[in-house]
Amino acid sequence: MANKEKSFVTDAKFMLHGGDYNPDQWLDRPDILAEDIKLMQLAHTNTFSLGIFAWSALEPEEGIYKFDWLDEVIERIHGIGGKVILATPSGARPAWMSHKYPEVLRVDGQRRKQLHGGRHNHCFSSSVYREKTQQINRLLAKRYGSHPALLMWHISNEYGGECHCDTCQEAFRNWLKKKYDNNLKAVNDAWWGPFWSHTYTDWSQIESPSSIGENAVHGLNLDWRRFVTDQTIDFFENEIVPIKEISPDIPITTNLMADTFDLIPFQSLDYSKFARHVDVISWDAYPAWHNDWETTADLAVKVGFINDLFRSLKEQPFLLMESTPSAVNWHKVNKAKRPGMHLLSSMQMVAHGSDSVLYFQWRKSRGSSEKFHGAVVDHDNSPDNRVFQEVAKVGTTLEKLTDIVGTNRKADTAILYDWENNWALNDAQGYGLDTKQYPQTLQQHYRTFWEQDVPVDVITKENDFSKYRLLVVPMLYLASEETIARLKEYVANGGTLVMTYISGIVNEYDLTYMKGWHKDLQEVFGLNPVETDTLYTKDANIVHYDGKDYVLKDYATVLNIASANVEGVYKEDFYAETAAVTSNAYEGGKAYYIGGRLDDEFHRAFYGKLIEELSLKPDYAITHGLGVSVQARQEEGKDYLFIMNFTEETQPLVLGSEVKDVITGEQLHGSIKLDKYEVRIVEKAKG
Repeated sequence: MANKEKSFVTDAKFMLHGGDYNPDQWLDRPDILAEDIKLMQLAHTNTFSLGIFAWSALEPEEGIYKFDWLDEVIERIHGIGGKVILATPSGARPAWMSHKYPEVLRVDGQRRKQLHGGRHNHCFSSSVYREKTQQINRLLAKRYGSHPALLMWHISNEYGGECHCDTCQEAFRNWLKKKYDNNLKAVNDAWWGPFWSHTYTDWSQIESPSSIGENAVHGLNLDWRRFVTDQTIDFFENEIVPIKEISPDIPITTNLMADTFDLIPFQSLDYSKFARHVDVISWDAYPAWHNDWETTADLAVKVGFINDLFRSLKEQPFLLMESTPSAVNWHKVNKAKRPGMHLLSSMQMVAHGSDSVLYFQWRKSRGSSEKFHGAVVDHDNSPDNRVFQEVAKVGTTLEKLTDIVGTNRKADTAILYDWENNWALNDAQGYGLDTKQYPQTLQQHYRTFWEQDVPVDVITKENDFSKYRLLVVPMLYLASEETIARLKEYVANGGTLVMTYISGIVNEYDLTYMKGWHKDLQEVFGLNPVETDTLYTKDANIVHYDGKDYVLKDYATVLNIASANVEGVYKEDFYAETAAVTSNAYEGGKAYYIGGRLDDEFHRAFYGKLIEELSLKPDYAITHGLGVSVQARQEEGKDYLFIMNFTEETQPLVLGSEVKDVITGEQLHGSIKLDKYEVRIVEKAKG
């Protein structure tokens, strides 16, 4: 990637450092607001997100606006050379609106109108709420759209949830009419209407899924989730009308999420669709570092996977919009980051493509539910405590990484993740209800590439497959005819495809394919899966592969072999000595099938062979043990390598060529050591 091809996601040519700032909580404390500006400079911060939940401060009464406080804050930040990411306030509406216009309140799945309170609880279909958000957004855009400190628009906050009110029901029916060309029979066919006498004879009979009504029609459930995504995006598009009109050159983002406990992709919305409507991907990352159910490296694998997914959604750098410099306040145990972890975890984000390290929050609140959530400035208001000092260290580090801004990296390996597939698979009343774990399974397949420093794009079915030499597609339960055809074409044109158990079972309507596995898949893989054995947690099997035995849990697929080569066999149960792992040459490429859920040791052996055969290893040679990760950002003639120790012990490693430490300026070669949680950022010339 040449310098001229750097993808700068904002006009800033520096790493963004700062985060969510809520001066509206401190308007009666001018001394605090003045002190913040001094502390921002001491923390080496430069960018602040403003106004995210400030609607009641901006419009305390309907039609009565107060912007003076925001004017002053923006000018102060601008005065120290800082930048502003200005939010629209729709994530939490003021009380006067809920009481005057109750139609803005959501209705839950049991058809209960919600009370005012909380946040993210408005009806996306409400014409009143759409009108009110446009009004306030237009005023913000007119007042600040051309301000030199404005770097980006932050639209709302962490979109999510759903509404089941009458307006949303009608919107859902209209969505269905459009999707199915106003053909009710087509809906009944797609949803398998005769089941339990669930055939609809009038559009008005269709309602959203409910725990007190219909929730077992999987086609309905799937279409409702698609509608929720589309309706949320439609609300987002309504929000940005005045912003695009008044400040068309300012990029727009909204902060996406991951599940904060399992650290898997957020499930309520299909972000592959949302990505098309934002200029920049940003996300909020809150890994539970130092937890008691996994190693630090285990968690780092998951973080890497999510980062690679968000980077791949637009194939450009992303922004870390929220993180914590210490502890959060919603985990069952809110453990502080240990010394060194904040720098390490921040640099992991940058290593995988982030051009920012931003926090929630700048200053801790005095009251309410987030008063103990981690922040740069604690209740002691001191720059001398450990957390503030670690933030400042991140800031000084980022100041030395300016050349990395806008760089990306090339990957020859991709793993396919699909939100719709996860929705459908979770609905499937078969297999193991607790062991399907589709996102977690993808992270397990990702692990070997992370351990061997092989760059990976985590792509969706809309991406171009042809860019990759290896495409890994675990558990693609829902696969449309179009996706299957594209996978077939990928292999035919020379690609190497890996697929697993519980793949290609249903089409995009969640209807099963008939006459066995899809004929195109049978042709590509040279086999037909005829039975899936679901195991209890105490059960296990053994797969013999490449001279060694590996443990199988949860799932095993019985295969009828046509043209495929048998690479591994089951050792136990009624399908002992039959094929468990296969390969098949198809036209210009090759397709592998893994019939069961196998352990990490198998993945290391299986993918290790593919990495060698396909020459997927990067051209920088750094020898290290498990728990150390090397990730690269690249430009023409140069690699920036992030060497990270995600273990609790000092780790030796060997540098195969001379590199320059970006932070210290020293030249490094040969054997070095990384302390616990240490990260080294080095520059390596190519050629």
